[in-house]
Amino acid sequence: MPSGVVLLTDRRVARRPLVEVVAGAVAGGVRWVVLREKDLPRAERAALAAQLRAVLAEAGGTLVVAGPDPLDGDAVHLPAAGPYPPPAVGLVGRSCHDAAELARLTTEDYVTLSPVFPTRTKPGYGPPLHPDGLRELIGNSPVPVLALGGIETPDQAGACVAAGAAGVAVLGAIMRADDPAASAAALTRALAAAATPASPTTLGRASTAAATAAPPTPQGRTFAEAATSETPTPRVPADIRTTGLRPTVPTQGSSLTARSGHGRPQPSTATPTHPHGRPQPPPQPRENQ
Repeated sequence: MPSGVVLLTDRRVARRPLVEVVAGAVAGGVRWVVLREKDLPRAERAALAAQLRAVLAEAGGTLVVAGPDPLDGDAVHLPAAGPYPPPAVGLVGRSCHDAAELARLTTEDYVTLSPVFPTRTKPGYGPPLHPDGLRELIGNSPVPVLALGGIETPDQAGACVAAGAAGVAVLGAIMRADDPAASAAALTRALAAAATPASPTTLGRASTAAATAAPPTPQGRTFAEAATSETPTPRVPADIRTTGLRPTVPTQGSSLTARSGHGRPQPSTATPTHPHGRPQPPPQPRENQ
């Protein structure tokens, strides 16, 4: 399941060829990458997906493809607008922005919630949730949540995990970085620190003993292992060519792919209803973050 620092690609803003930026991010601890670049022809986009999978394979990472076509893989990330039901692939994620969109989930494995902070990538999109709003929506989500939108600094990333997010999805913080490996490592360390159980001094007396004895969460251990490992030199497999991947055409909106199989029922074509019986309005098209 996607967690930690999840990188969304955008070759238009990347400071280096896209494969090199992803290799640097992987060297800095990133293990999940979402391929956007939806303006590319399918054949070219599929070739790029194969290159990025080769980079991620070096570290046991996973590529998720934005949109319903997994490009010969098995993980996709979908926009809030559809398709419904999700395609039958191994891992399915969906972009959500509010409680109504969360209520429409069926077999999705995870979601992104956005925008958490104002974003340079899509300025003026929605009111930002901020950590308090993120925390509230996480409480309504039936699946793990990645925080998305305007997350540029380690402090912002840590605040999202402290609010309950399984990780953070970032674009500009790494794509625009002079040193993608260092930026990824700094974000990963912040997540590891935020996922550590709270100090007893910050809790009430009744919680002190439990907090002292509490072991690190699996999420905390994962972040900590990535954060404490030595950052290696970014490595691009020798048989991968990075030419032709510089920014050329502005990218379109995108979405993530995820793994299904939880057995939740598929949505019918009837008007969706709230779990408590109140009818829900029909879904409105919304651009994915």
